[in-house]
Amino acid sequence: MGKFQQRFRQTTGLSPYIWMFLSILPFYFIFQTPAVLEGVSGVLLVLGFFLSYVLSFSSKGWMIYVGLGIQLGISTIMGILFGYVYFYLLIAYFVGQLAKKPAFITFYSILIPLKVITSYYAFITFEILQIQLPFLLLSTIAVILLPVNTYSKLKEEKLEDELAFANQKIADLIKLEERERISRDLHDTLGQKLSMIGIKSDLAGKLIMKDHHKAEAEIKEVQQTARTALKELRELVADMRRSKLKEEMERVTQLLDAAGIGLTVSGERELPENLARIDHVVSMCVKEAVTNIVKHSQASECRISIATHDEKLIIRIEDDGKGMPMEKFRYGGGISGIKERLQFINGTLEIVSEQGTALTMTIPIVQLNQEGGNGHDETAYR
Repeated sequence: MGKFQQRFRQTTGLSPYIWMFLSILPFYFIFQTPAVLEGVSGVLLVLGFFLSYVLSFSSKGWMIYVGLGIQLGISTIMGILFGYVYFYLLIAYFVGQLAKKPAFITFYSILIPLKVITSYYAFITFEILQIQLPFLLLSTIAVILLPVNTYSKLKEEKLEDELAFANQKIADLIKLEERERISRDLHDTLGQKLSMIGIKSDLAGKLIMKDHHKAEAEIKEVQQTARTALKELRELVADMRRSKLKEEMERVTQLLDAAGIGLTVSGERELPENLARIDHVVSMCVKEAVTNIVKHSQASECRISIATHDEKLIIRIEDDGKGMPMEKFRYGGGISGIKERLQFINGTLEIVSEQGTALTMTIPIVQLNQEGGNGHDETAYR
């Protein structure tokens, strides 16, 4: 049954229960007339309406507008002949599904006058509608509001999808840029020295039988070059693994700017020398928090404050996004990572998510200076 309902919604845009109700209701109005010919024509009109609705909902291009025009014509005829004006509700939903703004405005401008005029005529002509005045008024209000609400919701969903795609592209570009930077650093660091090692090794091989002393000198140079290259490689890897808050703030500024999110920073972007040993952990926490804002918050502004108070380093990261239920923060991978990192430096994390989300990281400075961060070097976490 679940698969049938899903398929039905994809074909008609409506729940099968709503469809069944709106399919049965017009026959109540049709059977009020004693004339057989009018009754048969009413049944044919109902069948024609639903057939055109399904076909236009599953069509593309100009056929959609042809089907919508047929539905408007049948609805108007049903209202004039039988006093049935509730087909306009289906059309209102359909109009809200139109992706192109000119088409939406055009059909919305046609739908509302037709609904109001037909409803007024049916009200003064058919006694049954005079009894149903509250439902008639509610249906008119629904026809006015439903297209706008549906159209706005679809636009919002489309923008959210585009934002998610853009954020993914930004993340991919950041990864690509980082790979290119690493490849450049490796080339600059190792390329020249490996080439020198190759040349010196070839020369030593040629001199080994001719001049033993020169060959030995070349081999020593090869050994020294290899040691230098290894030292530089270790420094390069260590530098890659250990980021600083100042550098991370530059990267998150670029990330937020690319995502169209404004950034306001208060306080010093660079930690003092006495906090150098926690610099990497703090920068990773800031990076994770900002990444979550870009991916999930739908925010337009982000505020980061960095301050020391009562021998504590306090970093607060806020956004004006949609916020999240607190239950999701308990199991989110990014938040768990921030908490685990802060534990290594005796830090705590406080989260408030109401109108937007605010993360407050508090790290005790005195305890870190005296005890060295819970007895752990922060490099152990990595």
